[in-house]
Amino acid sequence: MDVAAHRPPPPLQWRQHTVVGDGVELAVHEVGDPTAPPVVLVHGYPDTHLLWTRLARHLSHELRVIAYDTRGQGLSPTRAPDPAFALPRLAADLMAVLDDASPDRPVHVVGHDWGSVQAWEAVCEPGAEHRIASFTSISGPNLDHVAAWMRGTLQRPTPGRVAGVASQVVSSSYVPLLVSPLAPPVLRLVGDRDAVSGLRYYRGNLGAATRRPRERRTSVPVLQLELTRDLAIRHGALAASDPWCHDLRRVSLPAGHWAPRTHPGVVAREVRRHVLDAERRT
Repeated sequence: MDVAAHRPPPPLQWRQHTVVGDGVELAVHEVGDPTAPPVVLVHGYPDTHLLWTRLARHLSHELRVIAYDTRGQGLSPTRAPDPAFALPRLAADLMAVLDDASPDRPVHVVGHDWGSVQAWEAVCEPGAEHRIASFTSISGPNLDHVAAWMRGTLQRPTPGRVAGVASQVVSSSYVPLLVSPLAPPVLRLVGDRDAVSGLRYYRGNLGAATRRPRERRTSVPVLQLELTRDLAIRHGALAASDPWCHDLRRVSLPAGHWAPRTHPGVVAREVRRHVLDAERRT
């Protein structure tokens, strides 16, 4: 037996520094060739940059991989209240990381879960195409697009559209618990600091988009990875972005919500293809 072949890979050697975002110090981690095309990975709830470790191993051979602990998570702690976690503040954090990573060259962005939600906010800002070369969205829709889709369904109901909305509502049935007063003490019992801290993402954002969705368009090339075994995000929530994107492509993968961790090779293949295609077009 080849014992060496069964040894776990050595720890990924992240290079770490700090970037000041929108009033919060963010721990930024980097691996790969500093001269390669830069790609910034934005994790979701209740993760840290470590979500991306396996994916980074696949990408760092060809790309400069940058991941950061989003505000309140991992090595980026803050006592800021719920309003400080509103999407514009989170998008400002991302832009600060992009400016630090590559002030003169557009950056590719990959987001998962709440990382994708906040990246959508940045991608839909006017002029984003000059700073963001491409966006890969994994299990995190644009909240304004979803809200507009739901509102439009209520105004012009058809059986198919109503079924799609109902499916997403059922899949999101855990959200009321996370915004309730019960969530912090329950999560503290299991000792997950990041899970408690990250509740501010939910409390700082959910509800506003449903009441008054904004018109959010983008010309940044978007790849949506549709995870067919993801119980939290249904097809309709992803397709809600179709009318708002100049260049959107969707690829289905037979994986669950945590695909960056469970299927890193498959996710890396699609990310690499999207990034290099965008590079060829610039």
